[in-house]
Amino acid sequence: METTKWVADPAHSEILFKVKHMMITNVKGEFRKFSAEVSSNGVEFIGSSIKGTIDTSSVFTNTDERDNHLKSADFFDVANHREMTFTGSSLTRSDDGNYQLKGLLTIRGISREVVFDVEFGGINKDPWGNEKAGFSINGKISRKEWGLMWNAALETGGVLVSDEVRINAELQLVKQN
Repeated sequence: METTKWVADPAHSEILFKVKHMMITNVKGEFRKFSAEVSSNGVEFIGSSIKGTIDTSSVFTNTDERDNHLKSADFFDVANHREMTFTGSSLTRSDDGNYQLKGLLTIRGISREVVFDVEFGGINKDPWGNEKAGFSINGKISRKEWGLMWNAALETGGVLVSDEVRINAELQLVKQN
């Protein structure tokens, strides 16, 4: 069977994260530069080769001071680790339209296996004849597992930044001819 290559459409895709701040609210951010490539057997995505790369310097939280702190050695250490990567190892169907994606996430040179929930939105053609596939990806990671240890204790107990990071990605892939 012929392999089909799909790539992320950056104008219709996003990678977001949320972290609990001061134990009372969520602060969100995004990565504005990333790529994703999927090699599938036709329109069946089970058994696909899945690779993604994020430019860590593209982190954006709408606050320059926080963005610069996230780029520092306390967090992503952009000077030494310009990219984080994801390489999928398996995509399995959990029920109609829903999947589990396992793979290796590498941040700051540390690789760990992760599992994300994936909702397949379907395949459609845009008005210009491009075939597109849509996916919603959700999961949680412990930032400490990747050496993102910075924190500050709060006077009332707890910490400034939670360990748990919630990840949400909306990916629209374009079929390559």
